[in-house]
Amino acid sequence: MNANHILPNYINGQWCTSTATEYLDVINPATTEILAQVPLSPASEVNQATEAAAEAFANWRRTPPPERVQYLFKLKNLLEENLEDLARTITLECGKTLAESKGEMRRAIENVEVACGIPMMMQGTNLEDIASGIDEMMIRQPLGVAAVIAPFNFPGMIPFWFMPYAIACGNTYIVKPSEKVPLTMQKIFQLLEKTGLPKGVVNLVNGAKEAVDAILDHPKIRAISFVGSTPIAKYIYSRAAANGKRVQCQGGAKNPLIVLPDADLDMTTRIAADSAFGCAGQRCLAASIAVTVGEARRTFTEAIAETAKKRVVGNGLDQGVEMGPVITTESQTRIENLIQKGSDEGATVLVDGRHPKISGYEKGHFVRPTILQNVDPAGEIARTEIFGPVLSLIHLETIEQAIALVNSGEYGNMACLFTSSGAAARKFRYEAEAGNIGINIGVAAPMAFFPFSGWKESFFGDLHGQSNHAVEFFTQTKVVVERWPKDWSRQF
Repeated sequence: MNANHILPNYINGQWCTSTATEYLDVINPATTEILAQVPLSPASEVNQATEAAAEAFANWRRTPPPERVQYLFKLKNLLEENLEDLARTITLECGKTLAESKGEMRRAIENVEVACGIPMMMQGTNLEDIASGIDEMMIRQPLGVAAVIAPFNFPGMIPFWFMPYAIACGNTYIVKPSEKVPLTMQKIFQLLEKTGLPKGVVNLVNGAKEAVDAILDHPKIRAISFVGSTPIAKYIYSRAAANGKRVQCQGGAKNPLIVLPDADLDMTTRIAADSAFGCAGQRCLAASIAVTVGEARRTFTEAIAETAKKRVVGNGLDQGVEMGPVITTESQTRIENLIQKGSDEGATVLVDGRHPKISGYEKGHFVRPTILQNVDPAGEIARTEIFGPVLSLIHLETIEQAIALVNSGEYGNMACLFTSSGAAARKFRYEAEAGNIGINIGVAAPMAFFPFSGWKESFFGDLHGQSNHAVEFFTQTKVVVERWPKDWSRQF
């Protein structure tokens, strides 16, 4: 990595030096080493990418789907061959452990594999003789130019919830990676280039708000996908929708785990800790609240506290490390302030991860696993997305009260139940108001052949990323009604 290296954009099949006048440092959060500089590309470069994508669309949509997915087969092989390097890049710029980074890229590859089924998934329907001598069919056609505005926490995976489906369906595409973690997508686009995709089919534009607004406003961009915080999701959804675009925006979360007295304690503790502290809590499916019901309170509280204290924190590149840093010093400060807010509201800081000293990485953005006990369910800390390795403990007496707490929250991304009771599990999955439900699962992340759901303030739109939802999002339907009579009244 070179601190003076300015990252290029990739537009119309060419690597281009941005004309930007402002740049941000790309920083390793474990060491604060500067890895590169990312340009804050002006709107004009988004426009260039959009025009290139629009021009490429005419021929790309006419490329037969079985031929389009051949490029994805090549991409899958390239991603697998370069998985170690991609994982290392994710860890360098994002901070998560190598194991987490490898898992992230495997999820990306799974979406490429599913998108290779587009010749089947994109098929329409037909019915003969809807009336005498008349047939009717519904066909799917691509929209045109689409774009993703990606977050920092999964720089390798999240663009793949959308991009492979979009291009397999015959659309052309623009990726705007997070300015905090642009290196991973640089390497992925180098691999995309090696597949031989026609110029303009995929484009990469680095930048911040000016680039985002240009994407939201450009009349030739037909569809936009976003993953990030709820306030930004609302902004993107409202502005893009006002411009007549199809939009899907994944927002924030406050994910509860419910622990019943009959839950397997060892399994539940291990899974809950991995959910709350994996990826340093910087994921939209991280557990943020653990609700103990009845007699589960004492045993689970003791077990999760001991597990949190033992978690090995450090540089994600180092062997044996179980949790890396948070992304920026601003995130570190915000998380520590929210821990204090919880204490001010009456919670007990059972395990305090603030201001840790990590040997050899004293400048890193570290917060150790933290547990707050006796959290007020109505307090700010129980309602605010922390996006860090902080687990709040709340105690209730019945599963009905626990479900009511789940449903009272403004978010609806994930809710999980730990139990050995099938009846309790069925009640929970039926009544809990969240898009992703886990039963004895701590991170209910749908596989690539299922859509990534989300309810309430966690999602804005209709169709989600991945699988058949992505195919529907990136296509528009056309109904054709045909009559071909045996005898024509006119002569040809």
